[in-house]
Amino acid sequence: MIPTRYRPLLLAALLSSAAPAVLADDDADRVFGWVEKATLEPWGVEVKAKLDSGALTSSLDARNIETFEKEGDDWVRFRLKLEDEASGETFTERMELPLYRDLRVRGAGGVDERPVVLMNVCLGDTVYEEQFSLRDRGEMNYPLLLGRRSIGHLGLLDVRETFLTEPDCDDDAPFVPHDPDEAE
Repeated sequence: MIPTRYRPLLLAALLSSAAPAVLADDDADRVFGWVEKATLEPWGVEVKAKLDSGALTSSLDARNIETFEKEGDDWVRFRLKLEDEASGETFTERMELPLYRDLRVRGAGGVDERPVVLMNVCLGDTVYEEQFSLRDRGEMNYPLLLGRRSIGHLGLLDVRETFLTEPDCDDDAPFVPHDPDEAE
């Protein structure tokens, strides 16, 4: 019989289709809440991230999103405008990144197509290269949403708790590269 206090952790792990069948020893004791602080790398901008097991792909608040062609490849140009939770200052950055793929999202409002890029995010003491769909999340409470693909790399998700970790990544932090062979 599983003790009552561990049932939400086990359930969250089982429901995450992107979670590995067996957690590595290093991940077995890593527990994240449904809201955590994360930093976007390489800038170290601290943002609140919602860990959402109902979403497959992670999402990042981006503005002025446009796709274009560069040397025969598809790219995305966008602007980040985020409040740095650590300093309270506004971080603004114009970016151009290769388009990783397009994402079609169906909802009550119809079909929405979003560009997806690869970016680095620090959670706990590890930097993860993850897929992020870009969309204007200005009306949302959290500028960063981490979906099941990302949650599956972290460890366990305790849906009852928030802010169980602090982002603490430096140049020597472990790096988990994106795995293009993961199920889309």
